[in-house]
Amino acid sequence: MATVTSPRSDVVPAPSIADDTLYEVVDGQVVEKATMGAYEGELASRLVAYLLTFAETHKLGKVVGEVLFLIDRVRNLQRRPDVAFVSDARWPYNRSAPQTAAWDVVPDLAIEVNSPTNTGNEIIAKVDEYFRAGVQYVWVVYPNARTVYLYESPNQVKILQVGDTLDGAPLLPGFHLPLAMLFKVQADEPTPERSTTRP
Repeated sequence: MATVTSPRSDVVPAPSIADDTLYEVVDGQVVEKATMGAYEGELASRLVAYLLTFAETHKLGKVVGEVLFLIDRVRNLQRRPDVAFVSDARWPYNRSAPQTAAWDVVPDLAIEVNSPTNTGNEIIAKVDEYFRAGVQYVWVVYPNARTVYLYESPNQVKILQVGDTLDGAPLLPGFHLPLAMLFKVQADEPTPERSTTRP
């Protein structure tokens, strides 16, 4: 792993890494981010499409996919959520994102789509980091279980499955997305049994 050092406290330079490599920076260390599988990528893209259309229509903020955010300057912690929403309150919706490697803003909503390469500990650690940095809500999507965990805090979570509807309030009031639509579940297709434990 490469080490990123900052010669000035107000500047966090981009690391030297191949342009086509997705990475995050944790405590100054560049960590390559494993690519998502095809299905996981499809779900993330679908979420970007639904959320982006809604946010732009209502001028609520910006929705991006796999953008690197500098969420903790002191620790030089840079995370790349699969999907993120930045409200107009944190970055004006009509102002372009900066032309930098990492966007120096904390998103309001971070969404992670769980892949086979992710461990439970990694997901829990990211959820904790997001909230410590000031992210207001975290959604974790579990494709195989067709389940979405909606975190309002590291210890407060609501579990949704097919048959339930994602509600974007209070960040995205009026946004509603049935999980059957997200996962493209047919009406006659069986759904996994409900569970209160992480998939």
